[in-house]
Amino acid sequence: MNKQQIRSSLLLLLGAVIWGSAFVAQSVGMDYIGPFTFNAVRSLIGTVSLLPLILILDRRRKRSAVTRAQKKEFIKACLICGTVLCGATMCQQIGLKYTTVGKAGFITAMYIVLVPVLGVFLGRKPALRIWFCVLLACVGLYFLCINEGFSIEKGDLLMLGAAILFAFQILVIAHYAPKVDSLKLSAGQFFVSGVISLVIMFLVETPRIPDICAAWLPLLYAGVLSSGVAYTLQIVGERDADPAIASLAMSMESVFSVLAGWLILGQVLSPREWIGCGLMFLAIVISHTHA
Repeated sequence: MNKQQIRSSLLLLLGAVIWGSAFVAQSVGMDYIGPFTFNAVRSLIGTVSLLPLILILDRRRKRSAVTRAQKKEFIKACLICGTVLCGATMCQQIGLKYTTVGKAGFITAMYIVLVPVLGVFLGRKPALRIWFCVLLACVGLYFLCINEGFSIEKGDLLMLGAAILFAFQILVIAHYAPKVDSLKLSAGQFFVSGVISLVIMFLVETPRIPDICAAWLPLLYAGVLSSGVAYTLQIVGERDADPAIASLAMSMESVFSVLAGWLILGQVLSPREWIGCGLMFLAIVISHTHA
């Protein structure tokens, strides 16, 4: 591994630290505001945080005429990706009310294993090790989520739904990324997610400006760092990193979510839950090792 690859891996690892600790910000933010309000404000902040980078990159690039068909394709991509992202982040945000930060991080990381599995519906045949990883991850989920009474907690179920939706979102982005500007697509999907959340917010919650102001720190962390900064680190880091190493570095967010929950919120996992985390992380590692 050369210096450039090491630098890229460190940037991706830093992004994973930000994403993992963002679960704490999401959890703490709901001490002040509801999940739909948090998601709406966070998504719109994320959109704004990406605008300066988009403007800088646009100035450096040679401008070319955008056709009507390209504009239509871009709007379609933003609407589809933003809608799926909204569903995923909503499941995650509401689920955090009923489960710990560490469990949320590990269950959400299931999307890394689910992406190649869902790719079957797009005609992509996953390697045999992927099916083994799915089985291993399911066993890990059992230890992490299913209690002795053979019941799954509401929050864990919502997190699993978030993982499935995040997997769909990654596949949708993979479809549209070659056709449109990836950074603009990211900002566009944040905007669409924010608008949808805004509508639901006014329907089911009673947002108050003082409460939103009280949650300024978690909102800024989740909006600026988790969305704007971490996404930029991902773009820069993936330029020179090996895809398998890049995926593994980003999946470390699950580990950092446990550490952040323990250090900041004092949340501790039981031995049974640690076994579940270990099996799920092993599944993530194996799924991104070369055959």
